[in-house]
Amino acid sequence: MTTITKHDSATSNKEVEFASFYVSDLLIGVDILQVQEINRQLTLTNVPHAETYVRGVVNLRGEVITVVDLRTILGLTPSEITTDSRNVVVNIGDEKIGLLADKVAEVVCTTWDKIDPTPANIGGVEGRFFKGVRRLEKELLVILDVEEILQVGGDSQSSGE
Repeated sequence: MTTITKHDSATSNKEVEFASFYVSDLLIGVDILQVQEINRQLTLTNVPHAETYVRGVVNLRGEVITVVDLRTILGLTPSEITTDSRNVVVNIGDEKIGLLADKVAEVVCTTWDKIDPTPANIGGVEGRFFKGVRRLEKELLVILDVEEILQVGGDSQSSGE
C-alpha cells in the first residue's frame, strides 16, 4: 500500500533520481538534477578566516568552487580526505558548491510516495537537514536538503556579492 506524504497525487508517483554518497555512516541522497558532477578534485586552497565547515576552494575548469565539509555542518567529526573521498558539486541558484563526501554510492531511483517524512533525529543528526527518508533493502537513504545545509553559515557565503 502506498501513501502520499507531503506531495500531491500528481507528483507522488513521479520518478526521481538521487545521487547517493556516504558521510560517516549516513547514506545521503541529493536530487540528481541539482548535481553538476562528482569528482576527485580535492586539492583544496585554504580560505583564511572562513567558517569552520568551509574546507577550502577548488579551481574547476576556471571556476572557483567553495567546498564544504558536510560532517562538520551535521555536527559529526570533521572529514579526513582519503582515496575514496569525493567532491559532489551541486547547483544552488547561480552558485556551485562542493560537498565533501566520504565515499560515493549509486544512483537511487524512487518515487515521492515511497519517501517517508524525516524523523527529528537521524544517527545523531538533526532532521532539519533532510527532506525525507527512503527505506532501501539494507539501509536508509536520507534525502539532503541542500538549501538548509547552506543556511548554516547564514549570509556568510554570499557576503562577497
